[in-house]
Amino acid sequence: MGIKNIAILTGGGDCPGLNAAIRAIAKTAMYDYGWNVIGILDGYQGLISGKKRNLKPADVSNILTLGGTILGTSNKADPFEKSVSGAEILSKSVLENLDKWEVDALFCIGGDGTNTVANKISKVWPNIIGVPKTIDNDLLCTDQTFGFDTACAFVTESLDRIHSTAQSHHRAMVIEVMGRYAGWIALAGGLAGGGDVILIPEIPFKWEAICEAINRRSRIGKRFSIVVVSEGAHPAGEKMVVRKLIKDSPDPIRLGGIGQVVADRIELETGIESRVTVLGHLQRGGSPSFFDRILATKYGVAAVRMAYAGKFGTMAAMREGRMVPVSLDEVTAGLKLVKENDELVVAAKSLGTSFGV
Repeated sequence: MGIKNIAILTGGGDCPGLNAAIRAIAKTAMYDYGWNVIGILDGYQGLISGKKRNLKPADVSNILTLGGTILGTSNKADPFEKSVSGAEILSKSVLENLDKWEVDALFCIGGDGTNTVANKISKVWPNIIGVPKTIDNDLLCTDQTFGFDTACAFVTESLDRIHSTAQSHHRAMVIEVMGRYAGWIALAGGLAGGGDVILIPEIPFKWEAICEAINRRSRIGKRFSIVVVSEGAHPAGEKMVVRKLIKDSPDPIRLGGIGQVVADRIELETGIESRVTVLGHLQRGGSPSFFDRILATKYGVAAVRMAYAGKFGTMAAMREGRMVPVSLDEVTAGLKLVKENDELVVAAKSLGTSFGV
């Protein structure tokens, strides 16, 4: 059966490059194949409740440079319900809406949570293509997700600014960045921004090692230190700092606060005045970088080509610079985490950066 109508949704946290991906999917579908394009509003929540808008060429013009997503997003809605037996079943309204809208292919743009749900839906309604976005860069099977480059550029610029105030006041400055389970932002942004200590979830740290790194800098005449910490970083043998839990969310954990914990401990143990800056959602906002605009566009075009070829149940992935389809089963089998022998870790250590071990 040929494709006539497609639908696009964006799920999870917002991210620079989402509109570039929406634009690429919609324009390729319209101009190359003559397909009608539906935009589902607010992610899976819109798929459940039936909120959508029909997209025309004018709707996706002049959105390439915009941050966020013109379709809206949600990271709370779960299109699956529990049956009496406890088994998960796809919400009846999801199937009804896809049928009512006569959707022939559904494009789900998101990170690990969005693609995990997309994979589950594909077992019931198979015509699904995933598109990888996340500032965390933690999706398996693809070299890099769009949003990561822009986030790291912002972290780097922030560290550039923090350096001057840290040096002026002879302080230890702790910068908390996003990254619950994967420390790619702290690692790449910290390396590019000259971080003296980088703390990531994959390498549990020891307090004495952090404080010794700070004191060692003082002994050689360095009167300030920059500490970059992922929100999911934690001391060896201890749990992550959880800020709150979101009820009824498929991904309920919200982290935050480890930066303050680290700053307080450094000041207590070393006597060096310490301050914390939490970059938070600033990392998600703003116009996408040159690289993310190109990457999101390539993913969007590739996803439409995959749908045309009938390669459903897959995600558009980049491997060694080439766009290829990868099974959603593979993509959602875990997370892409930082390894201790990663080239960036090795490079940072060679420059004298401490990982708190």
